[in-house]
Amino acid sequence: MSKAIIIGGGIIGLFSAYYLNKSGWEVEILEQGDLSDNASFGNAGMIVPSHFIPLAAPGMIEQGIKWMFNSKSPFYVKPSLNPELIGWGLKFLKAANKHHVERSAGALRDLSLLSKKLYQDLEQDADFDFGFADKGILMLFKTAKFEEEERHVAEKATHLGLDAQYLTADECRKLQPDVELDVLGAVHYHCDAHLYPNKLIAGLINHLEKAGVKIHRNTPVTAIEHTEGKVTKIISNGKSFTGDKFVLAVGAYTPAIAKLTGLKVPMMPGKGYSFMVEEPQHRMTIPSLLCEARVSVTPMNGHIRFGGTMEIGKINQQINMNRVAGIVESIPKYFPGFKPATPQPKDIWFGFRPCSPDGLPYIGLSGKYSNLAIATGHGMMGLSLAPATGKLIDEVLNEKTTSAGISQFAANRYA
Repeated sequence: MSKAIIIGGGIIGLFSAYYLNKSGWEVEILEQGDLSDNASFGNAGMIVPSHFIPLAAPGMIEQGIKWMFNSKSPFYVKPSLNPELIGWGLKFLKAANKHHVERSAGALRDLSLLSKKLYQDLEQDADFDFGFADKGILMLFKTAKFEEEERHVAEKATHLGLDAQYLTADECRKLQPDVELDVLGAVHYHCDAHLYPNKLIAGLINHLEKAGVKIHRNTPVTAIEHTEGKVTKIISNGKSFTGDKFVLAVGAYTPAIAKLTGLKVPMMPGKGYSFMVEEPQHRMTIPSLLCEARVSVTPMNGHIRFGGTMEIGKINQQINMNRVAGIVESIPKYFPGFKPATPQPKDIWFGFRPCSPDGLPYIGLSGKYSNLAIATGHGMMGLSLAPATGKLIDEVLNEKTTSAGISQFAANRYA
């Protein structure tokens, strides 16, 4: 039996372990924390084939510069002379063009549709419930400018074979009659879905451990040994772990761990915030994205989770209450009946999304080492793309034809 060592116990590492275990591998996961709060716990829980446009897109630079001068804006790059940030920024500038968007759209669509299908399969097969609901997502807009943008994206989506429907404000209200709405209209992406991340992650961990996957908590990687183009050993505080194949799936911490092998994987952490508000009436059943505010609104487990912001900068543990206030203040502008109080810091979740400079994930063999695969860089779509990524990593390590094309996600594209 072949043995795989997965570095990272986040959602990507867990799904990689799930499919490798399913195909007969012995699997061990090395996780630097205790698995109680990885980057997907506070996720909006959305499965989004509708998100086929990468972060590196035309207009993002101009919009980002405007947002940088607003402390409550949804996107912020902290100015710094940090060489990693400068290098990342230059690559982002190079990628943010129309050709890159058009070239990426089909590949991201295929990855997302594969993921959704795998979530549907998991819902049928799993011995745990994770709140999967196939009701689509509403892209709500308040202004003519964003109506035009969303109609344009919906046309592209339809051209790509995705189910997108334009709705007037009245049509939106009929979908959820108990929810007060103040919008111009929406696009309903019937191809999307949502789930409850906390249940999913807890269920996956329990399933994997029952299936014989060894999860080593509080096991930070301190060294990686390699010889003749192969990784041979992972070391954590003096303890050694050996295997046949290795998977690097440490999210925003990838650059530091990759450096232990001499690999460069350009990435910056994008901090996001979320908080939960009780919603016992279950008035809302369909998740929404508030277009102008870039805020996600997801019903889950008798609550509504509100989330947003993208702060590009070094990993830090501070909560920027202005960013949280920006989320809170945007909600009643779309939903006058929802007026959540600004949460206390203890009730605010934050995490770091692994953002590649071109907005595409890294999936596949590292290039430098024949037995090291990389699975990271999914930005805001880690949970959405996790099953597909795990499945593809399993296929790559088993040297099978992959279920979706991965050439655009090459792990060594910036080597």
